[in-house]
Amino acid sequence: MCCEGSGTLYVAATPIGNAGDASARLRELVERVEVVACEDTRVFGKLCRLLGVKARRLVSCHEHNERERADYFLGVLERGGDVLLASNAGTPLLSDPGYVLVRRAVERGFKVSPLPGPNAAVAALSCSGLRVDRFAFLGFPPRKEGKLARFLEEAGRFDGTVIMYESPRRLAKLVRKAAEALGARRAVVARELTKAHEEFIRGTLPELAEALSARNLKGECCLLVENRPD
Repeated sequence: MCCEGSGTLYVAATPIGNAGDASARLRELVERVEVVACEDTRVFGKLCRLLGVKARRLVSCHEHNERERADYFLGVLERGGDVLLASNAGTPLLSDPGYVLVRRAVERGFKVSPLPGPNAAVAALSCSGLRVDRFAFLGFPPRKEGKLARFLEEAGRFDGTVIMYESPRRLAKLVRKAAEALGARRAVVARELTKAHEEFIRGTLPELAEALSARNLKGECCLLVENRPD
């Protein structure tokens, strides 16, 4: 049960590149809540200026301080204030901070409410042309060779499309390793979604590995690989 008289923790999705994707409800809540728990106050402050809204207070909540800051946000909720949780882009918790705060708010009985919206993984999947009946989001792959090999082996056993994030400087290596481990499976690289230089690169994993070897990509990237049952 929710604590009587307590506030609500809103888990809010924010635009992944185009500020025009912000909802009217996001604008309203940013100005109404007592505090916004955001991954980077500078990034969220810039979004507020683009949206023409003014938050009452911005407090950072990122992977390096979330555990200690959670007590502060829970205190706001306990006093009856509302808190809005936002990452730099997309939906919090999905390869972004927020899990500790949400978990502790749930354990304490506070109301946690979603403010749905943009998410890079789902946006990439919807335009990929790959299987959508079954999919798995795997986040960022490990960097160490042995762990990456096991990660790709496990990804290849999933019956459906797997989605992962990777930085542009490591993407070519990831695709090359995926091609070696999984063979000629259909795949898509989606980058800079909703931005001016949005791009989808489609083909088999070996084809993508060859194409990316000559590219110097920039911006956020998703790799999607389609697995078919044997």
